[in-house]
Amino acid sequence: MTAAAHATSESGQPESAFGALSTLRVATYNIHKGVQGVGPARRLEIHNLGHAVEQLDADLVCLQEVRKLNRQGERRFARWPVQPQADFLCPEGYRAVYETNAYTRHGEHGNALLTRWPVVRHGHEDMSDHRFEQRGLLHVEVTVAGRPVHAIVVHLGLIRGSRVRQVAQLHRYIEREVPPGEPLVVAGDFNDWGARMRPAMNDVGLVDLVMPRCATYPSRLPLAQLDFIYGRGLRPVALSVPRGRIWSRMSDHLPLVAEFALD
Repeated sequence: MTAAAHATSESGQPESAFGALSTLRVATYNIHKGVQGVGPARRLEIHNLGHAVEQLDADLVCLQEVRKLNRQGERRFARWPVQPQADFLCPEGYRAVYETNAYTRHGEHGNALLTRWPVVRHGHEDMSDHRFEQRGLLHVEVTVAGRPVHAIVVHLGLIRGSRVRQVAQLHRYIEREVPPGEPLVVAGDFNDWGARMRPAMNDVGLVDLVMPRCATYPSRLPLAQLDFIYGRGLRPVALSVPRGRIWSRMSDHLPLVAEFALD
């Protein structure tokens, strides 16, 4: 689905109903703060990531490890963007919504949503489970063809116990902030080896498409799917992972792309 396919009114807002669309395309991507490599071999990948995000051609692009600013990176790389990374990566015709999860000595980073649909509102909640990992969720409500759709971007902890508690917190947040009859997408880096969080997500009506060969980590030799896209009130119909040498160089994760039928 391309942006050109969206009928709009004179105000520029989509005026069609869900029935006029076939699918909602959602991508999630941990961009590793736009930098790859170790030590002297560290290289800036944010410019390549900009082209990659555009190639995903998704209605909603959920990003993790997005830098708002980093003074060390600014000093080291001559081509460090002046804009925050979410704005720099935002394709023409999209809007970027960003919230900080972590504050460090050199700057801050967090989650972002890039959307080609109008933004109604957005919010953020701290999901940090202990002082060594700063985590959070980003909630954005958009209007897709005249209907509200909610997107929640998450980056869960490295420790399984933390993930269990964070998913429970996510459930409470959804119950409080997302009306039960409105479609919802939850996507991000779940750090979920073996998809152990899937039953807990299914328990609250969030489902994903289970497909072979959808490993997203590590990007150079993908062994596990750590990134997931769940939907409620939407039917998952396709799931894919872009592959190739260029994708394996830009981040330590590969992106995951899902399509949901708009029944």
